[in-house]
Amino acid sequence: MDTLPDYLRPGLDIVFVGHNPSVYSAQVGHYFATPRNRFWRAINQSGLFPQPLGPETDYRAMEFAVGFTDVVKRPSRGTADVTAQDYQRWAPVLKEKLERYQPLIVCFHGLTAYHAYFRYAEGVADKAQLGPQPRSIGASRVFVVPNPSPANAQFSLDDLAGWYRRLKEFRDSLRRRA
Repeated sequence: MDTLPDYLRPGLDIVFVGHNPSVYSAQVGHYFATPRNRFWRAINQSGLFPQPLGPETDYRAMEFAVGFTDVVKRPSRGTADVTAQDYQRWAPVLKEKLERYQPLIVCFHGLTAYHAYFRYAEGVADKAQLGPQPRSIGASRVFVVPNPSPANAQFSLDDLAGWYRRLKEFRDSLRRRA
């Protein structure tokens, strides 16, 4: 199966967890590669990275202590194409990865990804809102930002950038405490 590689290693500040790769992103081999996806524009506007990155330089995020992975590694054309069997297979695998690498923050792209992970990997069903969560994954704190997919049009580019700025502030506050 062709999918996106994980960008994971020990010592990361943030690991972004997407729902699952789009078919297009998996074909070209880069995170958030669909031209209409707003992730790179919003993240660059937020100041989370010290220099602009894009899908073709996604691997460079690790230079800035940021990694990428997904709840489900099977690419699809949309969230609706992901099945319960996909979650049952992949969410426990994600849990093992996150517990192994222990980033400072696990940041889920969207409440759907957050809920799928916690239901299928942790056996927990709860209500969550965007922002920092009371739950953790091992030693990692959990944060949820809106999904930057063009299908999630209720959030503007400025809204998304604002959420990434909040994530940056959360990271900075955790670093100061350490």
